[in-house]
Amino acid sequence: MIFVVMGVSGSGKTEVGSLLADQLGYKFYDADDYHPVENKKKMSQGIPLDDQDRYPWLCSLHELLKREKACGHHVVLACSALKKAYRKTLTTGQNTLNSEDQGQRKEDDISSCTLFIHLQGSMELISERLRKRKGHFMPSALLQSQFDTLEPPAAPELFMTVNVEKDIAEIVSDIKAELESRICRQP
Repeated sequence: MIFVVMGVSGSGKTEVGSLLADQLGYKFYDADDYHPVENKKKMSQGIPLDDQDRYPWLCSLHELLKREKACGHHVVLACSALKKAYRKTLTTGQNTLNSEDQGQRKEDDISSCTLFIHLQGSMELISERLRKRKGHFMPSALLQSQFDTLEPPAAPELFMTVNVEKDIAEIVSDIKAELESRICRQP
């Protein structure tokens, strides 16, 4: 199984994702570690990334997830995955904004084993968290652009939404309880 812990910057993706992976015995990856230097430089200068900046990064993350799945590994990935098109690229490798990249190989599609865990919170709460965060390339000035870009997951995507007003341990506990509930409901 692949869990993508998603949401705007400051929602807690890395903390929640790493704790969840640790408790489940899954491998953990932070998508921020895979941004090219140019992307990090843009963001640190307060310039939001555009789709052309994001797609090579998302495609490399797709390859990572596909490789881990092929090896039989379970993974938690912390990744903003703000748009539906970005999530599609993560699960299929397909660039849905490029009309030349509409072909998809079935073996590249990992959507049936990928669950998006959307960490949702108010602008005020997340803004306060960003103000307290030190040493990250993403400035709080870009938070509004993240909320503007966000397309919350919806059916037919596989997802769950979790409110981030609780502390990290409670959030992870809520996620695990929901996952167990879903497993019990399967035929």
